[in-house]
Amino acid sequence: MTGETTHMREGGRNDRAGGGWAAGEHILWRYRGNATDTFHICRPVTVVQDSPELLAVWMAPGTTCVKPVLADGTPVYREPLATRYTKPRGIIRARWFGTGVLKLARPGDPWSVWLFWDRGWRFRNWYVNLEEPLRRWPHGVDSEDHFLDIEVYPDRSWAWKDEDEFDQAQRVGLLGAEQAERVREAGRSALELVRSWGAPFADGWENWRPDPRWQVPELPADWNRSAPEVAQ
Repeated sequence: MTGETTHMREGGRNDRAGGGWAAGEHILWRYRGNATDTFHICRPVTVVQDSPELLAVWMAPGTTCVKPVLADGTPVYREPLATRYTKPRGIIRARWFGTGVLKLARPGDPWSVWLFWDRGWRFRNWYVNLEEPLRRWPHGVDSEDHFLDIEVYPDRSWAWKDEDEFDQAQRVGLLGAEQAERVREAGRSALELVRSWGAPFADGWENWRPDPRWQVPELPADWNRSAPEVAQ
């Protein structure tokens, strides 16, 4: 698989009947903070494919993104788990270094699947990010992360990831008991695909490469604009 550009435009049509966004268009992939309506993660991405069955986007190396930090600027991952979700937070703009990330999402699924490579395009793993089903709007997609994730390796083995963060989020009230069980059930459903080696794992996306003509998307000044209600 290779990237195929028709034309480059920032933003998209979000017209499902008309085929959605075209390959090469720039959109935003955003996450709200848990239990808030405020966006704390924003990643400009390039559309690879947008069909009724799948949205695939590419986050290129060097992309300027928005990510959360503690109010004093400390990276979130450096804060001890006991206080990681209770200390005041802010956001910063930072470039995505290292290799890029291919993100795949099927409509209605409570997860997306990310592909990671090492340098030299040596495939590393798939990453199942458990989250709210993506909500589309004219300039991108929005979701809310659910802490728990699954790593899937080239030999088809897998492992739960961030279970400690998932448990801590429940302790501090970011996830209720019923929601936490729905997240676990979503993870079990995703693992059924892994065990049966269904889509997207069997679809050859690890052999995909971005179109070399694609430019790195820019982060717009109004990246945190409110998204209008759009039919999904």
